[in-house]
Amino acid sequence: MPTLNITIVQSSLFWEDAVANRKMFEEKINRLQQPTQLVVLPEMFTTGFSMQPKKYAEPMDGTTVQWMQALALKYRIIICGSIMIAENENFYNRFLWVQPNGEISYYNKRHLFAYANEHLHYTAGNSKTIVSVNGIKICLQICYDLRFPVWARQAKLNDEYAYDVLLYVANWPIKRSNAWKVLLQARAIENQSIVIGVNRVGEDGNGHKYSGDSMVVDALGQVLYKKEKDEDIHQFIIDKSDIEAVRNQLPFLNDADNFLLINE
Repeated sequence: MPTLNITIVQSSLFWEDAVANRKMFEEKINRLQQPTQLVVLPEMFTTGFSMQPKKYAEPMDGTTVQWMQALALKYRIIICGSIMIAENENFYNRFLWVQPNGEISYYNKRHLFAYANEHLHYTAGNSKTIVSVNGIKICLQICYDLRFPVWARQAKLNDEYAYDVLLYVANWPIKRSNAWKVLLQARAIENQSIVIGVNRVGEDGNGHKYSGDSMVVDALGQVLYKKEKDEDIHQFIIDKSDIEAVRNQLPFLNDADNFLLINE
């Protein structure tokens, strides 16, 4: 049965300083002691949650994307996380999935955080992205998407589940950390999938503080890993047979409502 070796990086970020952040993450990846297949960085990992895309957004052939491609090739890993992207006169909070062969998949954040005026600076995405590695399907999501269960809702077609893992990268503040933790578990339970949440720590340039609380939750909603406050690098293996065992033993999704989003 397929397995996947994953590394998640919970880190503080240098505010609006892509050069410093790239250097810092490259050093962390270089120091990994165990082999890995996938490295996950937080949301907006080059800048922090900044509303200055006119100053800091990069094109898809820009420095950070090329840096991700170079690291993926050098270490033979998939590297992923979100950054500001400028494209066709729009700005996106884009989750990049970069493979060792240079191929890139991406997801544009659908739910923009109006409370911080994200919707005034970025363009919302309108389609899901599900990637596959080693026979394990992963649905890419970003931060505020976590509050909207319909967008992440599991689907079945011809007895095939749409995904096996929900992966959230975030800059989720400490003031609402309880919601982060509860909702990650809820998404795992209702979708019978592993849920991974990768958040940052530290304080940003706007004075917002982050407690991390990066988590790995199994398909029953049990927390397998959680790290609060401190920087951390966590490596773990997921086994698709564990997910399928839950789905076979408790086939709750056979009774789920069928629906489609209007613009999906």
